Amino acid sequence: MKKITVIGAGNVGATCANVIAHKELAKEIVLIDIKEGVAEGKALDIWQTSSINNFNTRLTGSTNDYLKTKGSGIIVITSGLPRKPGMSRDDLIRTNAIIVKEVAEKAIKYSPEAIIIIVSNPLDVMTYTAYLATHKSPNRVFGMAGILDTGRYKAFLAEALNVSPKDIHAMLLGGHGDTMVPLPRYTSVGGIPVTELLDKDEIDKIVERTRKGGGELVNLMGTSAWYAPGAGAAQMVEAIVDDQHRILPVCAYLTGEFGLKDVYIGVPVILGAEGVEKIIEINLNENEMKLLHDSAESIKQTMTALDDMHLFGEPEEK
Repeated sequence: MKKITVIGAGNVGATCANVIAHKELAKEIVLIDIKEGVAEGKALDIWQTSSINNFNTRLTGSTNDYLKTKGSGIIVITSGLPRKPGMSRDDLIRTNAIIVKEVAEKAIKYSPEAIIIIVSNPLDVMTYTAYLATHKSPNRVFGMAGILDTGRYKAFLAEALNVSPKDIHAMLLGGHGDTMVPLPRYTSVGGIPVTELLDKDEIDKIVERTRKGGGELVNLMGTSAWYAPGAGAAQMVEAIVDDQHRILPVCAYLTGEFGLKDVYIGVPVILGAEGVEKIIEINLNENEMKLLHDSAESIKQTMTALDDMHLFGEPEEK
């Protein structure tokens, strides 16, 4: 691919750009940030590792100059502010929705054919925001969350079993974080169901730790994670650039799948050159389906909160 843009040069955005560069997924990566000099500095720092880490991808940093992003095939948006003390959920949604709306509109102006990947939080509603802002087909606007949650889940399972995480295959559905839907029935280790290797209590503890995985890191570091989220977004970029048709958990727009409609939520998809090429509607038991619908209801409430802010005018009838 000729050019990939990463908007937001904070820890997550810079990590994503770094991984993309190492994998040589584009001839050029453009890193954009609103803070003077940050994107330029991080792009230069990463570029100076090119001879050490043996890659040819050029990196360009820019403070708010979207003309430099022109012709990007993929745009990764990581922009947004963390929730601060005293800030309500609706305050956070409004603040970050305004940011995501602005950067998405600027980016799509110069790269109208680009696929958009959202990493900004709250993830599900920010993906919806970008969808409204860009007027693109929903298969070309989607979010990164399930890959991160699944990565944490696999890491914890690998620790518990003392095995390689490479041998673990798993799938998580639903919203990012507390409303995620674990699927131990679809988790295997070297082809062996995880339920044959760990008892229910052990699995439940790992699931709960995964749900609170982001909070665990905030408590340890005083800030949110960046290595795993950045690498997760880069994995999605790789699946698109190389047309890999990977089956990955992605925050995608449902139009009736799983009995859900008009909601962005984490589901398994086939990800390739055209973006979300197919949503895989796996069989869920009654409890799993209830958890997924509960998660969707929580997400719909945040989407309704966004609609009620009228950032895009009056919402359309659905």
